[in-house]
Amino acid sequence: MRLADAAALLRVRRPALLGDDRRLQGCLTVDDLRAAARRRLPRGAFDYLDGAAEDEVTMRRNRGAFDDLELVPRVLRDVGEVDLSTTVLGTPAALPVVLGPTGFTRMFHPDGELAVAAAAARAGVPYTGATLGTTALEDVAAQGNGPLWFQLYVWRDRGLCEELVDRARAAGYRALVLTVDTAVPGARERDLRNGLSIPPALTPRTLLDGARHPRWAYGLLASDAITFANVRHVAPGPTEVMRFVGEQFDPTVGWDDVSWLRGLWDGPLVLKGVLSAQDARQAADLGVEGLVVSNHGGRQLDHVPAALPALERVLDAVGDDVEVLVDSGFRRGTDVLKALALGARAVLLGRPYLYGLAVGGEAGVDRVLQILRAELRRAMQLAGATSVDRLDASYLHRR
Repeated sequence: MRLADAAALLRVRRPALLGDDRRLQGCLTVDDLRAAARRRLPRGAFDYLDGAAEDEVTMRRNRGAFDDLELVPRVLRDVGEVDLSTTVLGTPAALPVVLGPTGFTRMFHPDGELAVAAAAARAGVPYTGATLGTTALEDVAAQGNGPLWFQLYVWRDRGLCEELVDRARAAGYRALVLTVDTAVPGARERDLRNGLSIPPALTPRTLLDGARHPRWAYGLLASDAITFANVRHVAPGPTEVMRFVGEQFDPTVGWDDVSWLRGLWDGPLVLKGVLSAQDARQAADLGVEGLVVSNHGGRQLDHVPAALPALERVLDAVGDDVEVLVDSGFRRGTDVLKALALGARAVLLGRPYLYGLAVGGEAGVDRVLQILRAELRRAMQLAGATSVDRLDASYLHRR
């Protein structure tokens, strides 16, 4: 080969000068970001993000369920233009994706919920603030100009719940998401073995782990103390707030509480954590607008069904009466395509965007959404689908 020919083939990419940018450029998949987050975070923080309940059987089943569904592409179709947009609970979304609620978000990056809300708004997708958020819901609303939802637990103190609903309404949140699979906290044994506490306890073990991850430790020490910001007014300090919250989970919550919330909230009401067809039908009869088929990413009761087969049963039970969304185990654009083809309106993400947040803050969340957008677009083009709203079961085959 002549030297001139070789020079024509040479492509030199301008190097990224900043460490985080370089890491993000090198992450081609959500799993790449997971690996990078594992290096960036102390073991206790990473295991809290990555782990699940007891033997973590359900978490593994969530991923295995995607392997049971094959894609059946249609060929010789014009896929020059592909429309990834949809509407979720009446709100336009540029992608069939919602960033779901997560707790302890600032444990992974000091910017926490503010970074996630900004990235979601830029991508044109809803973001769900959490009752156990580490940034006050009003501050999150002030940061992002995109659609916001608010996740709620029904606690023993119903007056505090009503206060949170009123604050969410006043701040402009568009939908209320009631988590229904947490009568008691799940047994997340990685956290128990690691002695995880919020705020982190300064033990010899945590100090050593922090010293091995100096950038994370500096970010933690240089920012405000991590606490449950939405309820920090109920107790004098972070430790007292954590103790208060631990006492508030109420195993007596029932369907009457759904009716109570229906009376308090005049916007869309969504139940998150439904796996049973019977429960789905009962929720629809009570007038909720949305359901999230979810096993909490395997973090609550272990040995429950994976999300995808449960999605099919719930859809059969409610038909078009309720918008059905799904979460738990989604990592790829092809995962999203399969859920949409089964009939889900959109997919909620949790761990994936937290991996990105841990690696690069707001830019890391951007990177997750860029990856999934590109993967979904390519998968749809290769499957011969031009719009997410036209996907159906004809694109799927069960192994």
